Amino acid sequence: MGYKFFEDIAVADVAYEASGKTLEALFESAGLALTNTMVKDLDSVKLKVTKKIKLEFETEEMLLFNFLQELIFLKDAKLLLFSKYKLKISKSKKGFLLNAELKGEELDMKKHELIVDVKAVSFHMFKLEKTKLGFKAFVILDV
Repeated sequence: MGYKFFEDIAVADVAYEASGKTLEALFESAGLALTNTMVKDLDSVKLKVTKKIKLEFETEEMLLFNFLQELIFLKDAKLLLFSKYKLKISKSKKGFLLNAELKGEELDMKKHELIVDVKAVSFHMFKLEKTKLGFKAFVILDV
């Protein structure tokens, strides 16, 4: 499980690859990379607030895309940042269902050293794939 950033993909964007042995581990890595794109120190985001979300989409790839979009929405609409994720992904009638418990806190400009403001997840080069070691995804964020 983990993530790494790429610097030469796009000038006004941030690109990263996330990985995990399971889909849940991949989603967690991708969520942490998203938060780490915005906040320099993930440890500065304390576990004071819990938010539960439920998402359902036809493919694992669209589920990941919309999970990341939801994290951005919660940052913009509720000023919430998350640094811990408890995730459960299962098959459903429509495809795949994500039940997530997100832990974090309200954005505090004095406490959280912000790097950039993520506006959206880009479809450009977005990819989720199964590998010999589990799963990996390539994500570009519009900043």
